Amino acid sequence: MKEIMKTAVVGIGSRGSSLIPDAILPAGEEFGVEIAAVLDAYRDRTKLGADIVEERTGKRPKEAASYEEILNDPDIDAVIITAAWEPHIDLAVKAMKAGKYVAFEVGGAYSVEDCWRLVHTFEETGVPCMLLENCCYDRRELMTLRMVREGLFGEIVHAGGGYCHDLREEIAFGRENRHYRLRNYMNRNCENYPTHELGPIAKVFDINNGNRMMTLTSTASSAKGLHDYVLRKKGTDDPLADVDFLQGDVVTTVIKCAKGQTITLTLDTTLPRTYSRGFTVRGTRGAYFGETDSVFLDGTHNAFEFKGKALWGNAAEYEEAYQHPLWKEYDPRGGHGGIDFLVICAFFEALTAGTRPPIDVYDAAAWMSITALSEISIAQGGAPVEIPDFTRGKWYMRGDIDGSLRFNLDRADVFEGFYQKK
Repeated sequence: MKEIMKTAVVGIGSRGSSLIPDAILPAGEEFGVEIAAVLDAYRDRTKLGADIVEERTGKRPKEAASYEEILNDPDIDAVIITAAWEPHIDLAVKAMKAGKYVAFEVGGAYSVEDCWRLVHTFEETGVPCMLLENCCYDRRELMTLRMVREGLFGEIVHAGGGYCHDLREEIAFGRENRHYRLRNYMNRNCENYPTHELGPIAKVFDINNGNRMMTLTSTASSAKGLHDYVLRKKGTDDPLADVDFLQGDVVTTVIKCAKGQTITLTLDTTLPRTYSRGFTVRGTRGAYFGETDSVFLDGTHNAFEFKGKALWGNAAEYEEAYQHPLWKEYDPRGGHGGIDFLVICAFFEALTAGTRPPIDVYDAAAWMSITALSEISIAQGGAPVEIPDFTRGKWYMRGDIDGSLRFNLDRADVFEGFYQKK
C-alpha cells in the first residue's frame, strides 16, 4: 500500500464544501490520505473546492474538467462523491469500473435496478464501495448499539426513526441556490431520505449480516406545507406558486424483517417542527428513546411509568459504562457534532487497509432501495412491496468483516473482545 493515498472529491456544493475542511482533510491527516483533485458541474464550485484545500494545506489540488479526467488519473486511488442525489449511483459505478475505491453521500435510489447495478459492479470488479451514512457513528446511536450488543435491552423486537427536519426554505429557494431537493419534491412522492434513520437501525438488527429486510408498506400524507410556505415567503407571482408539489408532507414506512422485527421510518420535512431523528430501540427488557434521550430498563424504571418526563436525558447516566470505544478513543470534530469526521475515517481506514468498508455495497443497495420501493407502495395505496435480497441469500452468513478495523459496525461475534457480552 502507498504511503500517501490520493482521493478526488466530486460535488462541491453545500455538502462537499463543508465536508472537505471539517472531515476529509482532518481524517486524511489521520490515515495518510490527501485530496488530489476536485470537480463540480459548476466551475465556480470546482474553484471553491480547490481554494479550500489550498487554504488548509498549502497545496492546490487539480481542478478537474471532467469526471473522466479523474477516473483516468492513475495517481488517484479513491473518489468521494458529494454531488446531488441523482448521479450518485452512476458515478459510483464508473469509479468501481475504473478501479477506484468509492464512497458516496446519502440519498435514496431512483430505481431498484440502480441498486442492483451497484451490487453487480462490485461483484464484477471487486472494488469496494461505501455509503457515507454518518448517523451510524453518532454518539447515541453507537452507545445504543453497544447496549444492544451487551444484552441490556433483552431481545430487540422493534425500532423506529425519522428524518424530521424543516427543509422548507432550502427547497423553496432551490432554484436560487442551485439545490437539487426542489426538483425531487416537485416530481416524486416517496421516503426520499431513508438512510439517516435506517442505517443505525440496520446495524442494530444485523441487516445483511444475520438478518434482512423482507417487505415494506409506505403511506404519504397530502402535500400542503411547501405550497403554503411559497405563497407566504415568495408571493403569488413566484414561478413555484402554481406548482403542485408531489412529495407528501409526512411519509410513514413500515418494514418487516426476516427474524420478525419491525422498523418504522418517518419522513417529515415540509411542515414546521424541531429537528429529530427519533431513533428508538425497543426490547423485551428495556428501550432507548431518542426524542427524549432516555433509557428505560425493566425492573429499574417501572416506577416512572406515568412520570416519564423525570427520565428525560437520563441516557447520559449510561455513558461511562456503555459509551462506544470510538467515542472514547477519538476526538470527533467538525460537522454534525463529529460524525462527518468519523464516517470519513471509516472510509479511509478501509481504503488504507485495502478491505471491505463497514457500510458496504450490500448495505448501500438495501438501504437506498427503500426510496424506490416506498414510491411504488405509495402509488399503490400503501400496498406491501417485497424488498430484494441484494446478498443473494448470503445475508445470514456474511461474517467476513475484518475484525481489526476500529470502525467496524457489524456483529459483536465477528470480532473478539470489542464488547463484553452478557
